[in-house]
Amino acid sequence: MSGKRQPIDLLLYKGKKNLTKQEIETRKKQEVKAPADKIRAPSYLSKEHKRDFNKIAKELERIGIMSNLDVDALARYIISRQMYLDVTAALLNRKPIMQYEVKENDDVDGELIPNTTTKEAASGVYADLLLNQDKLFKQCRQAASDLGLTIASRCRLVIPQGPEKGEPSEFDQKFGDV
Repeated sequence: MSGKRQPIDLLLYKGKKNLTKQEIETRKKQEVKAPADKIRAPSYLSKEHKRDFNKIAKELERIGIMSNLDVDALARYIISRQMYLDVTAALLNRKPIMQYEVKENDDVDGELIPNTTTKEAASGVYADLLLNQDKLFKQCRQAASDLGLTIASRCRLVIPQGPEKGEPSEFDQKFGDV
């Protein structure tokens, strides 16, 4: 099973493929470069979300990995992040164990005497919030990875630049393409 297709510049930098100049030129022509001239926050985002969108989009543009095609993906990331934060705040204001009182009646000599006891049970609302938080966290993590918002994903996305060529060495003069 082969790995993911990598940009030709990355393959050349790694030096693990022996490609002819013709193969390199063909691969460069086949690579898709999406334009980044219409990156604007979608209208369905709130004012606060648009501010976050512009901040993140600007950084992604600066490092060269944001294009027009990524606008909705970034908007979905921002929405899921906000929902994750909302659910997390609700979880922090709740306790996982709920206490409730149960009234029991004791019959002593024909008289009913109310007797209350406190019992504990797991909170169903807390459990539902926890499941939602987990789902939203996974959505955020996946979107962040897809957009290059994590360290590991940037290492995969950004093509490292090779050292600048200066004077050819003696070895390059004898054996290289000089």
